[in-house]
Amino acid sequence: MRWLFWLVAVFAAAVALAITGRVGEGYIVLVYPPWRVEISLLLTVLALVAAFALAYVTVRLAGNTLALPAQVRAFRKRRKREQAQGALASALQCYFEGRFARAEKEAGLAWEAGAAPGVAALIAARAAHEMREHGRRDEWLQRAEGAGESLRAARLLTQAELALEERDFVGARDALRSMHGRGPRNIATARMQLRAERGAQNWEEVLRIAALLAKRGALPPAIVEEHRVQAYIELLARDAGDRVSLEARLRKIPSADLAHSRVAVAAARRAAALGEAALARELIERSLGVEWTAALVALYGEVEKLEAVKRRDEARARIERGERWLREHAEDPQLLATLGRLCVAAELWGKAQNYLEASLTFGASRIAHLELARLAEREGRAAEAQKHFRRAGELP
Repeated sequence: MRWLFWLVAVFAAAVALAITGRVGEGYIVLVYPPWRVEISLLLTVLALVAAFALAYVTVRLAGNTLALPAQVRAFRKRRKREQAQGALASALQCYFEGRFARAEKEAGLAWEAGAAPGVAALIAARAAHEMREHGRRDEWLQRAEGAGESLRAARLLTQAELALEERDFVGARDALRSMHGRGPRNIATARMQLRAERGAQNWEEVLRIAALLAKRGALPPAIVEEHRVQAYIELLARDAGDRVSLEARLRKIPSADLAHSRVAVAAARRAAALGEAALARELIERSLGVEWTAALVALYGEVEKLEAVKRRDEARARIERGERWLREHAEDPQLLATLGRLCVAAELWGKAQNYLEASLTFGASRIAHLELARLAEREGRAAEAQKHFRRAGELP
């Protein structure tokens, strides 16, 4: 459309000049003694226009000639920048394609050309890490550090991720913590810090971060539960050196988590190791009231480490509770075997044999065979004892 407009304008100007030339009678007189020149007005106008056009073209030509060196420099700079951007894009593509040597080379070219040097250094560092070139990786990370504060988060996150891959959990944790002071503020860094704190066995932080991720819905509930359970088990093993510390740790565990079978097993074993059989019994009973598991039922029958008098009293208390459970779980072989073991501890030999034999009718049990073998040995029935020992050895 623009060329059509100019074409019409040129034709209109030509027509106007033709009409003006026919009807115009004006002229211009130039006097320079001893000369006198008369020129028509139209020719004068045309001459002035031609002179202006010539002067304009001359000035433009001179300006372009003088600006040519700067234009060449700008062109070269633009081409260098385009080549650097191309090298950066090529480095990313090669990295994702698994061509790490090529990726590092292209990233080095981009870094030298100054195209996002910090990003190029991080790409080169990751590529060198994949090739197990740790010296070059550290050099690239140092170069990335010189990119300024704008790239600080990306650099620290890269350092943490690479440290996690090398199982340097403390280094990864320190890098992540330095990003936001006390801890991460986004889901990606929170997940990474959860791995780092778990590897560094900082279980209090594992609990805090797992709760944070659960609140944001960033992890499946099953994984959050696994992290919590493991953290509680490790804290019980680390902090429960005596009854006071054990009770203090138990008070910090929510009731729902304490009733979890694995946490209850760990807590009950710790209490039993400290000689707190009643506390262990309470923990197991509370957990079995929430979830019936064979591991807890089997643990309920372990009273052998107590002194003789305490063992009999504790065994009788557990037998009384176990027989109430038997109304709902009459065909549970593990419960029957546990009652048999408790009857042995309480020196109720006949009752013990009845429970153990009843357990075997519902399922083979190594514990039941061992207890029956010991009962047979005690009563002098060597052949029967050997038979039960042999069957116990055949079971896992």
